[in-house]
Amino acid sequence: MRLFRRILVTAVVTLAVIFTVVRWAADVTLTFYAAKKVPAIARVVPTELKDHTVSQAPGTRLSYLGYNFEVPWSDLDESKTKLYPKEKPDKTMVVLTFRSGLRLRLTAFPTGEWKTLFTTDFKLSPQQFEQFVGHEASKSDYVFLRNLYDFTPDKMHYWAWSSAVHAHEVMVLTIKSIAPTKAAETGIFNVQNETFKGFQQGNPLARTGLLLVTLYSDDGNVEITLWQKDYKNPAGITQPEINRIVQSVNKIRPREVIVSKK
Repeated sequence: MRLFRRILVTAVVTLAVIFTVVRWAADVTLTFYAAKKVPAIARVVPTELKDHTVSQAPGTRLSYLGYNFEVPWSDLDESKTKLYPKEKPDKTMVVLTFRSGLRLRLTAFPTGEWKTLFTTDFKLSPQQFEQFVGHEASKSDYVFLRNLYDFTPDKMHYWAWSSAVHAHEVMVLTIKSIAPTKAAETGIFNVQNETFKGFQQGNPLARTGLLLVTLYSDDGNVEITLWQKDYKNPAGITQPEINRIVQSVNKIRPREVIVSKK
């Protein structure tokens, strides 16, 4: 009987070890495969802007969706301004068209968009979301995105024994691969003003058709999209022009309504 028990224990332990090694090998293989197959954007991390100058060109100061901001252009075609959603009284998006062919979209959205996405679409509880992204990132869209953009295949723990670590990092890498726009392939840059912190996707020197700036604050977030596919200016949008917009964005205070040229 003792011999039988020893054989049985030995067999169980051996199978457990084999199962653990096989599972670990599968986790490692999956991690290496995921890192190898991700698009180039997964390896792009935020960097500091090389040009912080602000355009001083004549422009227009505008007020939409509860925010003031300036654009360094004075050829806004107000007849083509469109607010969305069309069927609802509360607008969250405005598209501005300039006679030069340039278009700008401003989108205002509340804080907690990533938490809402995970708890609504992925059916995670708030506690599970916090466990997945960390306490600070669960409270801040900016911190969540900063951590996401900072993550690359080079930071993965390929040889970790924990299946949870492998699963978590593969998931983060997958989200990093699809969250940025194509413009981010030419660079992701840190931007901020006195109130907002955020990211610029796209290097204007690369002359991409789209540039995207997302700004985060404690009481509201703003996304600015610039399309220059039909822009007639051969120089394209410049970094100082983008800086002018970013530095001027602020939330409207009571009784503050501005639509004027500067």
